[in-house]
Amino acid sequence: MIRVNLLPQKEKRARGAGVSLGIGEGSTTWLFAFVGILLFEVIGLALWYSHEQSQLSAIVTHNNVVQANIDDIKRQIANHPEILAQLKELTEREDAIQKLQAARTGPTSVLLELSRVLTPGRGPSVDRDKLEQMKRDDPTAVPNPNWDPRRLWLVQYSETDRTMHLAGFARDGEDVSEFLRRLTTSDFFYEVKLLPASKVIDPETKLELVRFELSAKVRY
Repeated sequence: MIRVNLLPQKEKRARGAGVSLGIGEGSTTWLFAFVGILLFEVIGLALWYSHEQSQLSAIVTHNNVVQANIDDIKRQIANHPEILAQLKELTEREDAIQKLQAARTGPTSVLLELSRVLTPGRGPSVDRDKLEQMKRDDPTAVPNPNWDPRRLWLVQYSETDRTMHLAGFARDGEDVSEFLRRLTTSDFFYEVKLLPASKVIDPETKLELVRFELSAKVRY
C-alpha cells in the first residue's frame, strides 16, 4: 500500500501565499505615498501660480495707472509750444515795461542824488554800516562834511546806457577831489572816472578855475 504525505506541500503553499500577501500590501503603501506627494506638488503649484497671477495682475494694474497718467500729461502739454510762446511774449513785454519805467524814473533819481551831493549840509546816499567801515579802513576816502559844495558847479550832464558824463568848474583841485569822493561813496554811482582837467580863467571874475569832466555808471 502506497502512502502519500501531503503536509509539506500544504506548508509550502501556505508560505507561498504568505509571501504573495506581503508584497501586495507594500505596493499599496507606496502607491498611496506617491499619490500623496503628487497631490502635494499639484497643490503647491496651484498656490504658486495663484500668487504669481496676483502679482502679474498688480503689475498690470500699476502699469495701466502709469500709462493713464502719461496720457493725461500728454493731453495737458499738447499745446506746450503755444504756452511757451505766450510766456516768452509776456516776459518780453514785462521787460520792456520795466525798462520804460526805469528810463522814466532813473534819470530823475540820479539828478536828485546829484542835488543832495551838492547841497550844503547834506551828502551822498550811503549805507551807514558801509560808511563806518570806510572810516575804519581809510578815513581819507570818507566825504568831508564841512566842504562847501558852492565851490563847484556843473554845466553839462548827459547819460547814455546808464553811463553818466559830467562837466563843470571848481575853485581848485581839492574841490574836484571832494566831489569825486562823494560820487564814489554814493550808492547811485560806481566806476567813477576823472577825465583830464585843465585850468581856465573865468572871463567875468578873472578867477582861475579848474574845468573838469568825469564819467560814472549809474544804478537804478
